[in-house]
Formats: sequence, structure tokens, C-alpha cells
Amino acid sequence: MELLETQDPEKKKLIETSNRHKMELQKELSAISDKTEATIKNALIIGGTLAVAYLLVSNIGSSVKSKRKKAKSKVINNIDDDDETISTEEHATIPSFLSQIGENLASQATLILLDLAKEKLAEYLIKRKLRDENS
Repeated sequence: MELLETQDPEKKKLIETSNRHKMELQKELSAISDKTEATIKNALIIGGTLAVAYLLVSNIGSSVKSKRKKAKSKVINNIDDDDETISTEEHATIPSFLSQIGENLASQATLILLDLAKEKLAEYLIKRKLRDENS
């Protein structure tokens, strides 16, 4: 039966055309899957960095609040004793200073991560725009 197909030049051209279209479709499918994979990776990276930034900020913020509450309660409990009040106030300023440093670090890390996310989003939008223009 293959002998008959190869003898007819019209069928031979159609088979070659069919094979060529099949190969082009496979190439397009692999290109689409590669782009999708890259997009998903970028989305996961951006989402992960935002989640980590949120967790860092929320954990640092909650620890700072609890330290402030403890320091205030110590000051209130030790109002009668002047020596303990002074030492408690000194300890209250140290966590306050450290909390400010922690808040600054967390805000800087958040800004860096948001800048990274902005760059990735801009790259994605440019690629999408170019792809739409080429289509």
C-alpha cells in the first residue's frame, strides 16, 4: 500500500506537507510550553518573595509590639521603686532602638523585593506586548 502512495506524486506532496505542518505544530507547542513554564516560574518567584517579605514584616512587627508592651508593664509595675524604673527605662530604649533598626531593615528588604517584582512584571509585559505585535 505504501508503494501506491509513493508512486502517486500528488499523495507524496500531501504527505510531505502534512509532515511539515506536524513538525511546525510540535515546535509551536514546545515554544508555548517553554514560555508558560518561564511565566509560572517568574510568578512563583515573585509570589514567594512577597510572601517572605510579608512574613518578615509581620513577625518583626509583632515581636516589637510584644517587647513594647512588656517594657511598659515593667515601668508601670516598678513606679514605686526609682532604681528599678530607671533600669527598666534604659532597657526599654534598647529594644526600641533595635526595633527601629529591624523595621528599617524589613522596609528596605520589602522595597528591594517589590523592585524585583516590578522588574519581572515589566519584563513580562514587554514580552507579552512584543508577542501580541508579532501575532
